[in-house]
Parts: sequence; C-alpha cells; structure tokens
Amino acid sequence: MSRTAPTVALNQSGSPTRKGVNNEYIYEEMFAAILEQRLAPGTKLSEDTLGEIFSVSRTVIRAVLQRLAHERIVQIHPNRGAFVSEPSPAEAQEVLQARRLIEAGIVREAILKQIPSDMETLRRSVAAERESLEKRDHESWVRLSGDFHLKLAAIAKNRTLAAYVKELVSRTSLIIVQYQKGNVSPCSCDEHTEIIKAIEAHEEERAVELMIAHLKACEDQLNLRNDEVKVDLFSIFAKPGNRAVKKRSVV
Repeated sequence: MSRTAPTVALNQSGSPTRKGVNNEYIYEEMFAAILEQRLAPGTKLSEDTLGEIFSVSRTVIRAVLQRLAHERIVQIHPNRGAFVSEPSPAEAQEVLQARRLIEAGIVREAILKQIPSDMETLRRSVAAERESLEKRDHESWVRLSGDFHLKLAAIAKNRTLAAYVKELVSRTSLIIVQYQKGNVSPCSCDEHTEIIKAIEAHEEERAVELMIAHLKACEDQLNLRNDEVKVDLFSIFAKPGNRAVKKRSVV
C-alpha cells in the first residue's frame, strides 16, 4: 500500500493540534504498526526519526516508548535505545498459553453477557477479515484477525481482561513475524465463525474448546526461527493524504 508520513493530528474543526492527542495518537499508530506486522521484532526505534515523522519532541516519543515497554511490546536498552521486542521461543509459548487461559474465560463471560448486536459485530468483523483476504491485503487481515479477539473481550465487559488481551494480541503478532512457518493460514476466518456460532448458541464448553483449538493451531504454525529484518520507519508510518516525507534508511 502507498503511504505518506503523518504529520500532526487534527481536531474536529480541522485545525492542527499538538497538545493532548499526540501521545495517544502516536501510541495507537505504533501499536497498529506492530499489530499489522509492519514493525518487525528487533527494529530500532530512533527517537529522533520518530520525532521527525510525527513532528513532536523526543520527550513525547520517549513517553510513548516507555508505555509500549511497560506492555512488553518494546524493549529499552541503556545506552542503546528502544527496539521492538524480540520474543524468545519460551516467551512465545508463554504468551500463547496465557491467551488460551485468559480467552477461555473471556468466552465464558461473553456467553453470559452477550446481546444480539454483539454477535452481529463479530460477524461483521469476520466478514471484513474475509474481504481483506480476498483483496490480498495482508496488513488489514492481520489487524482484523487480532481485532476479533479484542471485540470478543469487550463483549465480556471486563476491562482488566480486555487490557491483557490487547497486550497479548500485539505480542502474538511479533511472535508470528519472528517464528511463522511460511505464509499465514487463512483458516482463522472459519474458526472465528464457528466460535461465534457456539457463543450465540450458549454452547459454553464447545465455544471454549474451539477457542483453545484456534489458539493452539496458531502455535502449531510456529518454528522458533529468528530472522533479521531491516525496515524504514518513514515507510511504515506513511499514510495517504498527508505531506510526503523524504525517506531514508533506518538501522
């Protein structure tokens, strides 16, 4: 996809604003880049480069990086700077085990607290997944696939669990980039659909079994191989409709 770098967020009147929204806006941009697998594990996150991309000070960037580090999506090394986390094989297994335990509980809560509109929201999410696959839009598919789990967590109406799932989904995205065997399987759309059917029918044990199997299938596609990837931060955060920024290699 063709993108140009974002500059300053706009308020509702269309005027640029640099105060209040910057931290959250930049955080969401970086979180999305990780979730969509545009930022590979081990990528150096230069404060100067990111500050230039988002037109903010290093202090603002540093606060965002600290937040991402707290969520274990970014690692900050003294005298070296910040890097996208590189999960070890053991950490990868722990993350997916944690997801199986937490999301099994989320499924049970979702069955108790669901309303018809919730299931329609999930079905629309899966439909969007399928459309992105048909268009071969990998970035959108990865984001939407993870978004299904975030929407399900919201249905459970437990903000603490939802926050854990958000962190674990983003860490899973890094794990997949680092350890995926070949291409990502498109089967998750069908698996998500079956989970929706079981939740809607109040088939608790079946819904839990389907979720656990779904996450186990993800783990089975991992191979514990670590590949180095170099990326250009300007390209990753570029968006259509904004001014172009001269690209340069980032190491």
